[in-house]
Amino acid sequence: MQYLGLAYYTPERFAALAPDDVKELVKQCPALDEKMRATGKVLVSASLGDLDRWRTLRPRSGKTLVSDGPYAETKEVVGGLFIIEADNPEEALGIASMHPAATLGEEGGWAVELIPLGFYLSTQ
Repeated sequence: MQYLGLAYYTPERFAALAPDDVKELVKQCPALDEKMRATGKVLVSASLGDLDRWRTLRPRSGKTLVSDGPYAETKEVVGGLFIIEADNPEEALGIASMHPAATLGEEGGWAVELIPLGFYLSTQ
């Protein structure tokens, strides 16, 4: 089964960190990402980039309205994603727990949400 991992952070908390603390935190991420990928179960892993470059598309009055920024006004924002192929939920949790957002960055409000993916085949 495939699982989508969403890595969250809290921009305000992250911005409040001292620059040296941010550097130290970010410096640890590549090794943790590599550990997760080394399982051979990670199909995709990506950072979602700068929030200032995000765009949201919404249907409005028969047209598509494009606005700046993330869709939801929340304190937490998705900063990265990954997809893993696991044999069971326990294996998926074990792999997801290796992600930097699940192991570091409590000060930045980091967290990981793990979602089972369902696939639907069209009959047309």
